[in-house]
Amino acid sequence: MAPGESTRWTTARRVINYVNLSTPLGLLVSVIGGARRTPGPDGLILAVGYRYGFPIARAFTIGNVVLTKHDLALLSRSDLLRHEDRHATQYAFCLGVLMLPMYVTGLAVSYAACGDHWSWNPFERLAGLDDGGYVRRPPWWRRPRRKGRRGRA
Repeated sequence: MAPGESTRWTTARRVINYVNLSTPLGLLVSVIGGARRTPGPDGLILAVGYRYGFPIARAFTIGNVVLTKHDLALLSRSDLLRHEDRHATQYAFCLGVLMLPMYVTGLAVSYAACGDHWSWNPFERLAGLDDGGYVRRPPWWRRPRRKGRRGRA
């Protein structure tokens, strides 16, 4: 689908994410971050040239706004854009900005269990870890144990 074209679902998602304030927040973050905005596929807004180092990610989504410090070439990767598109849908289903504390909770649980923000984060898992370029890690209790110095004199 070309930029600007929509299906019923993407039109509904765009409206929902404006009403739930997640897309306006994403637009505000893009303005504060100095990003250039351009229409993307499926009702997404691609914001490139974001100048801050937080969050640490190749791209991140707030509402229907996909932000990256990189140029449009990165977002032309269909797998990464598909991953970010799923996050836009999550904002619609999680009542917009209310998704942010839920995402942070998932991030904290994943970090405690796996040492990264994605492996056990349900939002990243549902968006597709492989599409997002993430390497899956098992939780610490499922990792092989190293033999320690126990029992040595």
